[in-house]
Amino acid sequence: MTETNPAPSLYSAREPIFPRRVSGKFRSLKWVLLSLMLGIYYLTPWIRWDRGPELPDQAVLLDLANRRFYFFWIEIWPHEFYFVAGLLIMAGLGLFLFTSALGRVWCGYACPQTVWTDLFILVERWVEGDRNARLRLHRQKKLDFRKVRLRLTKWTIWFLIGLATGGAWVFYFADAPTLLHDLVTGQAHPVAYTTMLVLTFTTFFFGGFAREQICIYACPWPRIQAAMMDEDTLVVGYREWRGEPRGKHRKADGAEQLGDCIDCNACVNVCPMGIDIRDGQQLACITCALCIDACDDVMAKIGKPRGLIDYMALSDEDNERSGQAPRSVWKHILRPRTILYTVMWSLVGFGLLFALFIRPDIDLTVAPVRNPTYVTLSDGTIRNTYDIRLRNKHGEPRMFELSVVGDPSMQIQLEGVDGSKVQVPADTAYLQRVYVTSPKGAAPAAAEATPLRFWVADLVSGERAYKDSTFNGRGR
Repeated sequence: MTETNPAPSLYSAREPIFPRRVSGKFRSLKWVLLSLMLGIYYLTPWIRWDRGPELPDQAVLLDLANRRFYFFWIEIWPHEFYFVAGLLIMAGLGLFLFTSALGRVWCGYACPQTVWTDLFILVERWVEGDRNARLRLHRQKKLDFRKVRLRLTKWTIWFLIGLATGGAWVFYFADAPTLLHDLVTGQAHPVAYTTMLVLTFTTFFFGGFAREQICIYACPWPRIQAAMMDEDTLVVGYREWRGEPRGKHRKADGAEQLGDCIDCNACVNVCPMGIDIRDGQQLACITCALCIDACDDVMAKIGKPRGLIDYMALSDEDNERSGQAPRSVWKHILRPRTILYTVMWSLVGFGLLFALFIRPDIDLTVAPVRNPTYVTLSDGTIRNTYDIRLRNKHGEPRMFELSVVGDPSMQIQLEGVDGSKVQVPADTAYLQRVYVTSPKGAAPAAAEATPLRFWVADLVSGERAYKDSTFNGRGR
């Protein structure tokens, strides 16, 4: 019987990454941005904004039940979804702009996966210690009381962060204090609990266990961002012409031939992605710049100039190799590509602002009732029926007056209302059925369809709006 060797595995198990603590200007910047962004995310639903007695007082609210989006003094209605589309376009152009100027700066500083992973690593470091302590605990095969205690403590804090994350998210869709009370007392809608549990689990898993794998395998941006970059883009890189050949023994023979890199691996040990920036640009690099802080600290200790690892542009390499100074940062940032993105971003932004400030506070839509198209009354009068939706965007009820312009003989009548005036509740799209009549013989026999215009006037502010339609059946 012949023995056969099993085929080698093409896959290997993930080796967890335990970044070492580092300090420096980029690490400090990341802490500031992390605190700012998490503060905005968690606290925004609790900010109040007085819109009047009949409107919600939550500053930022996605009111799906009433199909409204409130953002401080701005209210977006369903038919104004183009504002949301414009903001998404601005977000995309902004991402293109920052990527073309500074590489994957979004990934390194502002991406939610990066922000929450940073927070989870911070908790892990508080509970289990710095890199070496966490490595020893990970490699410890014996599951003793200390290891169980540390792991349970860490996972509990992670779970609470995930729960707060899911809780903060649902608060954006309902009044936060009311929803919190309902959640605690078990009276909230099952959708709220389900959403919280899903976000709690995903935050716990993505930030605690998946981490860099989300960036490498799940996120498409690393594979797209190269199209936004060119040789003038500032990215984190290693000046190998200055650092090579590497060597640790600075007092040994031939040390004068060595470069500035002492091969201490400090840049590798602090990297949350577990890569070596000295190997060149890599898909896994998120441009967090922590390797810059680590390397600068080492260079300061050994008396070498900082910047062995730094933000740099490919176009400066030849000049730097010859000993010349690189071009200024602004010359790399202000170039045709980034200027084009900035202009496009600004145009969309100004367009949205212009549309926001010129939009009316009252509006109407007219839908003729087509079944039947018209009705002939006993005296020969022709009657058309219309469903008119009146929008009152004010924070208090307003009296609106409807009128029709087309032919002086046409008369307007509102269903359920005496006269042509109707009160529209605050911040409401109010549906009103309207009848328009025309006496027999008021138009030539050939006039089957007559254009007419509906006007609505706000009797408080005097503001007016109109919509065109047609009157059918005249001349019959």
